[in-house]
Amino acid sequence: MTQKLLVGTQAPDFALLDADGTKVSLSDYRGRNVIVYFYPKAATPGCTTEACDFRDNLASLQGNGYDVIGISPDAPEALSKFTGEFALTFPLLSDEDHKVALAYGAWGEKLVDGEIVEGLVRSTVVLDGEGTVKLTQYQVSAQGHVQALKEELGV
Repeated sequence: MTQKLLVGTQAPDFALLDADGTKVSLSDYRGRNVIVYFYPKAATPGCTTEACDFRDNLASLQGNGYDVIGISPDAPEALSKFTGEFALTFPLLSDEDHKVALAYGAWGEKLVDGEIVEGLVRSTVVLDGEGTVKLTQYQVSAQGHVQALKEELGV
């Protein structure tokens, strides 16, 4: 497992392509709280559940001052299809070389079907408007994650 981010530290900046091929940077969100969540693969059951939960709770999260960004190793074309198919209304970013996932501690060994494999570990990092880490959650379950996160954030 890579080094996890610690609460109170500065989150690594990034610039990744979104589903439309537009570059999106963490610095674009300065002055706003942001939930950065990492998911393994677009349009798979768990990732779809999690993305749709974020979509369905987006108004509530934004109303309480939180923007949402999803990051996966998928290519922008796959993200475009995923966004369109499930009417996702927040940015999904492509981290094909998983450098951002590594920097955020969201890439490493995980158990899949009884085997230890290396890959993206479902994780969520909440940042304040200065890019400081306020909350980290690693190896989260897709089911119920957004509701639990909202409770932890007091939303």
